[in-house]
Amino acid sequence: MTGTNEVYRRKNMFKDNIVQLRKLNQMTQEELAEIVGVSRQAVAKWESGESIPDIEKSRLLAEAFGVSLDDLVNYEPGDNMGLGVAPKGKHLFGLVTVGDKGQIVIPAKARKLFDISPGDTLVVLGDEGQGLAIIKADHFLSLANMVEKLKKK
Repeated sequence: MTGTNEVYRRKNMFKDNIVQLRKLNQMTQEELAEIVGVSRQAVAKWESGESIPDIEKSRLLAEAFGVSLDDLVNYEPGDNMGLGVAPKGKHLFGLVTVGDKGQIVIPAKARKLFDISPGDTLVVLGDEGQGLAIIKADHFLSLANMVEKLKKK
């Protein structure tokens, strides 16, 4: 019974993601159908959960929406603080609280994805209009060295 419930949950998640992303991208079912190479009725069936697209059509859907295939299929609303599927390569890891001395805890998922380990040195960059950015020092220094070499040419 658990397998059936899981399949049903994933199928609903997938159809909800297609609907949400199509609307977010201000596309009609007809426009999406044209991009993917199917009929409007096929898109309507995907959105109602009546059927699901094959892997190639799913890949085309992900490309049309600018999201990863994994997120198109597996994204759950709670994964991104209820904001919907994030664009490919963009992440929202959650909220952090600044401590008394300005310290923050980088969420485990972010540390894993960006290979940040205890003892790593990070550079904190700031833009008064856009906020703060954190980058590993070795990546920053290699970028700075590349820029310096380009300036010398």
